[in-house]
Amino acid sequence: MDYILTTLGNLVQQTAFLNLTWGNLVMIAVACFFLYLAIKHGFEPLLLVPIAFGMLLVNIYPDIMLHAEDAANGTGGLLYYFYVLDEWSILPSLIFLGVGAMTDFGPLIANPTSFLMGAAAQFGIFTAYLGAMAMGFSDKAAAAIAIIGGADGPTSIFLAGKLQQTAILGPIAVAAYSYMALVPIIQPPVMKLLTTDKERKIKMEQLRPVSKLERILFPIIVTIVVCMILPTTAPLVGMLMLGNLFRECGVVRQLTETASNALMYIVVILLGTSVGATTSAEAFLNLDTLKIVALGLVAFIFGTAGGVVLGKIMCVVSGGKINPLIGSAGVSAVPMAARVSQKVGAEYDPTNFLLMHAMGPNVAGVIGTAVVAGTFMAIFGVM
Repeated sequence: MDYILTTLGNLVQQTAFLNLTWGNLVMIAVACFFLYLAIKHGFEPLLLVPIAFGMLLVNIYPDIMLHAEDAANGTGGLLYYFYVLDEWSILPSLIFLGVGAMTDFGPLIANPTSFLMGAAAQFGIFTAYLGAMAMGFSDKAAAAIAIIGGADGPTSIFLAGKLQQTAILGPIAVAAYSYMALVPIIQPPVMKLLTTDKERKIKMEQLRPVSKLERILFPIIVTIVVCMILPTTAPLVGMLMLGNLFRECGVVRQLTETASNALMYIVVILLGTSVGATTSAEAFLNLDTLKIVALGLVAFIFGTAGGVVLGKIMCVVSGGKINPLIGSAGVSAVPMAARVSQKVGAEYDPTNFLLMHAMGPNVAGVIGTAVVAGTFMAIFGVM
């Protein structure tokens, strides 16, 4: 009988029920809410489902993120090893490879002025940088937080790792991916506030055809130019352009399919669950995290506004030929931000097709955010 009671007592002690804190319960509720948004409303489910599930796991069983050096047997938790790949910038770079292989750069090549809207959308990053400095964060921490404004999760993780801001990498990554998923909610009010009905109904001329030679040369030239100026951007820009070269050269179909499908989805699983697993109650429920989330939202709103405002200026300069709504796609959430531009435009004129026009600023935003990250690294002397 004593043996049975002891065994049952040990089993009870091992259950999570006796070890959960109120903070764990809060984070489990947040994880369930994220799962609801992803499954019920379709908000970037490929991102939110693994992130939310990683959040769920770590708050039920914290040792799933146990550092190998802290383990009695020298073996860390499963998601710890996934997370190491984030810290080493491996997974963010592979994500860029997949994005390049999946994305058509033709709209950007056909309309190079899209680069300007992509650049204007980076305004939110510098706004958040100044705000983070004012809130007491160090210069490197402020830079890592500010990059959230680009709505680019991989770049946020990459920069935080390079600037050795691993203590806040979790909140930064979760904020960046959360805002990427919430693009359809956050952007439309800003877009409508800054544009008129007449501007939203502007129909843009069809983009010119882009030759195969242009498509092949573009990733090569961008890699040479950008990486010569900012060599530290090579892991991101280089992988992005390599993936696109796979897509456009026409001789490596198997590599294109692997990078844009199997490899991409494997990396999303590893990155998403490991990012979610950084949100233990002890690490996430504190004042600094709330500041990071708030600054990320401010950066994202200002980034959207910057792209739309420049779109309005370009609309005037072009004699009303550019719909300012496409400027909001200058953030790096590919292709969600471009889809939002299309959706908002279609609300006012169902025959208006802005998607391909919006893809130009969208691709430019991906490149622009990587360039800003490289600039921060150059400023702080990080290689």
